[in-house]
Amino acid sequence: MTAPAHRKHRVVTAFQRHIANPLNRRLPFQTLLETTGRSSGLPRRTPVGGRRDGDSFWLVSEFGLRSQYVRNIQADPRVRVRIAGHWHHGTAHLLPDDDPVARLRSLPRFNSAAVRAFGTDLLTVRVDLQD
Repeated sequence: MTAPAHRKHRVVTAFQRHIANPLNRRLPFQTLLETTGRSSGLPRRTPVGGRRDGDSFWLVSEFGLRSQYVRNIQADPRVRVRIAGHWHHGTAHLLPDDDPVARLRSLPRFNSAAVRAFGTDLLTVRVDLQD
């Protein structure tokens, strides 16, 4: 990773971890992705932007394999997604061969613009919903 990309990752991650995510998790209709912590085994809830399409939920990780929730998915792909206030169980799949920029065009505009602006290593994630 280049020095500017590393700096950008540190600044954006710190802002999200300490300011944006704690606030967004409290919003009743914010979409949340719940993974299991790979070390702690505790539930970890991350606000995400994405869109349900049939029995799948699509999102794009702005930091790819460096995102903590992506690392948790690698350790245990069983997740839950809160969509419009309702929780759904599912299995997450990392899709490195998918074009994340093209995928962002089909997702909500505001979140997609933020992911493009702040992201340094985009990665598509699909969650196959089970209920």
